[in-house]
Amino acid sequence: MDSERTTMTRRSFLTRTATLTAAAGVVPRHVLGQGQIPPSDRLHVAGIGVGGMGFHDLRNLAALGCDIVALCDVDRAHAAKAFKEFPRATVHTDFRTMLDTQKDIDAVVVATPDHLHAAAAVAAMKHGKHVYCEKPLAHSVHEVREMKRVAAESGVATQMGNQGQASEGARVVAEMIAADAIGKLTEVHAWSNRKPDICARGQRRPAEAPPVPETLTWDLWLGPARERPYHPCYLPFRWRGWWDFGTGVLGDIGCHQLSAIFRALRLGHPASVEACSTNWQQGPEVADESAPLASVVRFRFAPSAHHGPVTITWYDGGMQPPRPEELEPGRDFAAGDGILYVGDKGKMLGHRLIPESRMNEFGRPERVLPRSPGHYEEWLQACKGGPPAGANMVDHAAHLTEVVLLGNVAIRMNARLAWDGAAGQFTDCPEANALLNPPYRSGWTL
Repeated sequence: MDSERTTMTRRSFLTRTATLTAAAGVVPRHVLGQGQIPPSDRLHVAGIGVGGMGFHDLRNLAALGCDIVALCDVDRAHAAKAFKEFPRATVHTDFRTMLDTQKDIDAVVVATPDHLHAAAAVAAMKHGKHVYCEKPLAHSVHEVREMKRVAAESGVATQMGNQGQASEGARVVAEMIAADAIGKLTEVHAWSNRKPDICARGQRRPAEAPPVPETLTWDLWLGPARERPYHPCYLPFRWRGWWDFGTGVLGDIGCHQLSAIFRALRLGHPASVEACSTNWQQGPEVADESAPLASVVRFRFAPSAHHGPVTITWYDGGMQPPRPEELEPGRDFAAGDGILYVGDKGKMLGHRLIPESRMNEFGRPERVLPRSPGHYEEWLQACKGGPPAGANMVDHAAHLTEVVLLGNVAIRMNARLAWDGAAGQFTDCPEANALLNPPYRSGWTL
């Protein structure tokens, strides 16, 4: 009887975990409704922020048959390679003007700095455009919730740019846990050791105010962020470590590292989040301006119908969990980005059991989850009337991003905070609640 109950539980788990189904059949545009395009048509895509990851996204979509019809960027020098790659696309500086005036756009790729994700994505969805938005989905918890609401109301196809969610490894993680390969999962340890030259951190705001380059529209680059003078330390890439523009290492990488376990366990809201970091030694001139050089963040999830109590611990800046005793001597551990799953019967590094002899003994779990056709392909199929993409805003991306951003609030408060997910607020720290919805600069709204 216990065996039968266990089998049914696993079957139910795997059914709930499956997020990709066979694509819908081709139907006429008028049947699919506004904003839905039959697979026989080529999707007309616009890019907002096209100099960095946006350029990579657009090249991938063009290779899959999309027409790149519009390019919007405030930094003409950084975006020059995209202008050259897609010479037929109409060039814009302000995405609001682009959405108001260019009527041939079906879908939009948002790859601006984090602080502009929500403003651009919400505007596009309100115009009935499908949206692919780079990770993290937004800059604040309030923005995330608003993006989820608008996505649900508009009915457009959405996808967050955490490409690993479409991988084989993400599915094997869920199948290994469901197959009881490590027993009841109790702990997750995830880490990233991004160096400051990639994500500059632990800095105070520069006092200098050099002239703005002629190729940059600084006011539009600031968007809803607080007014400040231009400085080259913010762009084109180093904005990630500044709180007004980016979300630090946790925001940059957490949506990649934690996606698989959020889906596998159907994790809800954490009961609490706590953090410590190198910023605790710094004054507000550093701690209020930029992310720390290193941090440790712990999320505690209460038991639910889908899992027992689970703790997720995040490390960055060279911090790392204890080396597992099961790991073979001499084997690399925590040198770069990684994730360790701890159960009451064993451990799994990435999607492989440790030690390797245990993996060889257990073998691959039964392949029961649908596989992805590809991260970008998922979104394109959804745009054309197929099933929702795996990292769509409504079912996955918004909640995952919200929890990651709660970690940044704990870093900034250097405290343990109790979270009421239903109410969307911390119950024990009004100062932390103020960080959930930072004010927008005049002239900017969601």
